[in-house]
Amino acid sequence: MAVQYFSPQTLLLTLSILLPLVRPFTVITSDSDVPSSALIDGPQPAFSTNQNGARTDPREQEAVYEIMRATGNDWATDISDVCRGRWHGIECMPDKENVQHVVSLSFGALSDDTAFPTCDPNRSYVSESITKLPHLRTLFFFRCFSNNPGRIPTFLGQLGPTLQTLVLRDNGFVGPIPSELGNLTRLRILDLHKNNLNGSIPVSLGRLTGLMSLDLSWNKLTGSIPGLSFPPLNVLDLSQNLLMGPIPSSIGGCQSLIKMDFSRNQLTGSIPDSISGLKDLILMDISYNRLSILLPATLKSLNSLQVLNLKGNPMATTSLPNNAFDGMRGLMFLILSNMNMHGSIPESIGRLSNLRVIYLDGNRFNGSIPNSFRNLRNLSELRLNDNQLSGPIPLERETVWRMKRKLRLHNNSGLCYNPNSGFEDGLDPSFSSGIGSCITPTPTPGSTRTVQP
Repeated sequence: MAVQYFSPQTLLLTLSILLPLVRPFTVITSDSDVPSSALIDGPQPAFSTNQNGARTDPREQEAVYEIMRATGNDWATDISDVCRGRWHGIECMPDKENVQHVVSLSFGALSDDTAFPTCDPNRSYVSESITKLPHLRTLFFFRCFSNNPGRIPTFLGQLGPTLQTLVLRDNGFVGPIPSELGNLTRLRILDLHKNNLNGSIPVSLGRLTGLMSLDLSWNKLTGSIPGLSFPPLNVLDLSQNLLMGPIPSSIGGCQSLIKMDFSRNQLTGSIPDSISGLKDLILMDISYNRLSILLPATLKSLNSLQVLNLKGNPMATTSLPNNAFDGMRGLMFLILSNMNMHGSIPESIGRLSNLRVIYLDGNRFNGSIPNSFRNLRNLSELRLNDNQLSGPIPLERETVWRMKRKLRLHNNSGLCYNPNSGFEDGLDPSFSSGIGSCITPTPTPGSTRTVQP
């Protein structure tokens, strides 16, 4: 049976999409210590007609009408009972008096399969009537205000007693993150991805100790990463900002982290030793920053890590110890391109049998490719180009044939392959130029001599 391989870009993108979705769009419906605990029977989607005669709280119904008008959905005002009407994007729960209360509002077309109300891009805004929904647990806006950008309303901080999920993705919001969001102490998910937010990350967010997902990526945030420590946090994405300074050692307190993405910022210093506390971490992406200090020995303790991407950090000229990656048994993607590394390639990389993708290109590695690379039978992509490597290439023929154009060895003038192995049949000349046989003809006809570059 043929095995299908994907590019690392595809797989990294898939991981970056799927890992944040561990919980971020989930409506958390049971939390016994919040005021809405008086609600019973779980959420009642508005599109399923209520058969028990419960009707929507009239004050909340009027608030929903105002919110819908503010997003250009005036049609909703024709629905006599919003919790008994038939539209996706609103969820309700009854209380013990059989009165329905709104617990979730969602807007924006995520895909063709979702039917949340869309927003009028030219006139939509966030209505303050949201504060009149005292049982609201989930508020979701996706691509609603891009043509009419404004600031994130500070009044959202008034939803603190109940709100557990706040998603404001790709809405064009400008200005700073309101410090009032720190009042949302029941929050589990905060997603402000892909806006135009600036200023620093508010220290007040440190009060959100129950957070499970924090996504502030693709904004224009500046300043340093505050000392945030959220024990339940699964996803932390601060990528594509303008953040500076060191990675705080408090990150080790986020012991439930699965994904940590700080890529494409201006972070300096080193990866803190406290990273060893992240035993469940699957993806660590700190690529394209300004880290300059050697990788910590504690990195080896991350035996659940599958993706390590440190590409584009101008590490101070340094070499890696041979055992640098021992213990990282789960690693599948190792991306260390363009990091100014020199010396030998660590032998321990070849002992990571689960590796699928290795990028070590654009460094100053010298010496030979470790013989342990022969054991990397799951390898689907290998980039060693633009180094100073020499000697025989210790890869099995089947591995070379499988990688084809994804094997890049060019600009290593000393590399060669053993003859009569069939190895050269799998090489792509455009990515392996200058690599020849390790045995070259002698000037005397009929004789050969072995050359070990």
